[in-house]
Amino acid sequence: MKYLLALFIVACSANATAGATHSVARQWNEAMIQAVRHDLARPTVQARNLFHFSIAVYDAWAAYDSVAQTYLLGKNVGGFVCPFTGVSQPADVHAAREKAMSYAAYRLLTFRFQNSPGATASLARFDSLMNVLGFDPADTSTDYTTQSPAALGNYLGQQLISYGLQDGANESGSYANQHYLPVNPALIVALPGNPRIVDPNRWQPLALDTIIDQNGNVLPENITKFLTPEWGAVTPFALTAGEKTLHNRGGYTYQVYHDPGPPPMIDTMNTESDSSKMYKWAFELVAVWSSHLKATDTLRWDISPASIGNNPTLPQTYTDLKNFYNLTGGGDQGTGRIVNPRTGQPYAPQFVPRGDYARVLAEFWADGPTSETPPGHWFTILNYVDDQPLFEKKFKGQGPTLEDLEWDVKAYFALGGAVHDAAVSCWGIKGWYDFVRPISAIRWMADRGQCSDSTQPHFSRSGIDLIPGFIELVQHGDSLAGAGDTNVGKIKLLAWRGPKFVANPQTDFADVGWILAEDWMPYQRPTFVTPPFAGYTSGHSTYSRASAEVMTLLTGDEYFPGGMGEFHAPQNQFLVFEEGPSVDVTLQWATYRDAADQCSLSRIWGGIHPPIDDMPGRIIGRTVGINAFALAEKYFLGQVTSVVEAPPVKRDRTVSVYPNPVSSGKTLTISFNSPARNVDISLYDILGREITSKRIDDVQNLQTVAVNTASLATGMYLVRVKESTSVSFHRVFILK
Repeated sequence: MKYLLALFIVACSANATAGATHSVARQWNEAMIQAVRHDLARPTVQARNLFHFSIAVYDAWAAYDSVAQTYLLGKNVGGFVCPFTGVSQPADVHAAREKAMSYAAYRLLTFRFQNSPGATASLARFDSLMNVLGFDPADTSTDYTTQSPAALGNYLGQQLISYGLQDGANESGSYANQHYLPVNPALIVALPGNPRIVDPNRWQPLALDTIIDQNGNVLPENITKFLTPEWGAVTPFALTAGEKTLHNRGGYTYQVYHDPGPPPMIDTMNTESDSSKMYKWAFELVAVWSSHLKATDTLRWDISPASIGNNPTLPQTYTDLKNFYNLTGGGDQGTGRIVNPRTGQPYAPQFVPRGDYARVLAEFWADGPTSETPPGHWFTILNYVDDQPLFEKKFKGQGPTLEDLEWDVKAYFALGGAVHDAAVSCWGIKGWYDFVRPISAIRWMADRGQCSDSTQPHFSRSGIDLIPGFIELVQHGDSLAGAGDTNVGKIKLLAWRGPKFVANPQTDFADVGWILAEDWMPYQRPTFVTPPFAGYTSGHSTYSRASAEVMTLLTGDEYFPGGMGEFHAPQNQFLVFEEGPSVDVTLQWATYRDAADQCSLSRIWGGIHPPIDDMPGRIIGRTVGINAFALAEKYFLGQVTSVVEAPPVKRDRTVSVYPNPVSSGKTLTISFNSPARNVDISLYDILGREITSKRIDDVQNLQTVAVNTASLATGMYLVRVKESTSVSFHRVFILK
């Protein structure tokens, strides 16, 4: 059976007992990553989940610290007010922190993953971890003024849940699009060409017989839907209003952070423009690089840090961009590093077939088919680095070695903020510019014909350039000519032949050969083909560069511990789309940026992104990562001054709603921690419609109110508790 075997994810099994030597924060992180692998493959949603988890464990830690500032507790974040009057210093601070962060993580993760395809296993895993840690999930008190760490964790978890329901992500609407509509009809992937596209510069949905997402979940529809194109509206971490541009389309304002400007577009009325030429070059490069995915490749590359990585300055112009990538040979301008600076020894060469390297790279960074998504992938890399014997947990590589819990909560908070901001920025750009993917562009250009020689057949100035040996015309007598020479004059590509040549991925490989361009497919599964959102800019490039910058700053060292990070892909046991690799392949990186750069290249070889998607993502990711780390550090040092403190509130009243979630037919309990008079309790559905209400004149001797849920449909509800003093409490609960 094919499997993923990475040195840095062996420790990420999320087995609570196996993680006994790790901090509580680490154990919850691994449990969450395992839940992500069994959830829908939504990188924006999971980046946000990872960030909110990092807030849960960080704030639970910082609440007991005399220097560090909390992020949500006691603050006004994006208009959401989280009252908090502080807690007293307990006798055992470490134990209090572990308990508070466990309850906070448990409440948040149980809520977020309750409707996941893998909910049964994930929720059981969360329960199991609580039990292993010796904590009772039935303790639902949120009155942290009692100095109970469990109550603090419950309160923090509930506040994070409430915060998430109003942060712009449309969580209550299952993250559905509220305004965006595609301009192009779906590309029917099984049919040749792309005859239905209206605008070759805009994203096009795909129509497939069956759609299985990156995590292996079979989706009910057969036409892809753009995932979270309005994500720029989500409350960010370190992104600022000064970095935001507003664009309006169809009456909706798209919020774009770090706006890179439009991608190069093809102008069918001016195909000689720089923009049109760059559009063609970028997608032609994707087609050419498909020829490198050869299972029987005889060309061997040294893929060690001696030859791979150490890129020059990232290109800023079209000319520089073309010089950065090798159009026909593949790869970039990285010169490698002869000597490992941490050992003083030369990096040992590792020669493997280029086809194996390209295929392993494409599948490894695709994270499939059990994906923790790109942001989660970098959390596994962080955990891998933490476990290296040579690594010292010194913040920025300086000062004393931090104990595991402090290191983990700070590292997760910085990295979580970075991947969250990468998602907000990148998907804001994707939603607004709505740029086409390679499968649509390559097929569309090939349908037009060739633009190289007006004396040759099938000429069109909007067509594709002929590149001898890679992009050519079908000739008489060609094996692709077809019956009656019906295909003569069409465009053919030397490319990966596609999944239809793979009857059994366990034993077959498609290999590379000449195919009709109208049938071109990216190096992906036939039930997935291309991620369901626009290409520009690359999410993988943005996430990875942002994460690499955080890792570099956090550790105080651009290099992996010992100057080497590794992932091993065993012969004929790693590839999922087809058999392979033909030899053992070990991906190796000297630095975090080298790993990020390889991730970016993987998406080109995978047929997912052209260079014009990749490079802006790297550049934006670099800024996002640096800024996120800088802000996180200010929280650690207690130096944040721009966040509005939550207004003080009287703490003589708390209202708790539990259990949450509650099973249909079970009793929902509303608990008061002190007497009250003339209390109105109202229940609303997700559309704001009042379901029921009741007045309680006197709760002097009544501490709880029971609500029967037997007549309610499953879903999300809001409880409003209003006292005669006009003080209102709002609590959200889930009925399952």
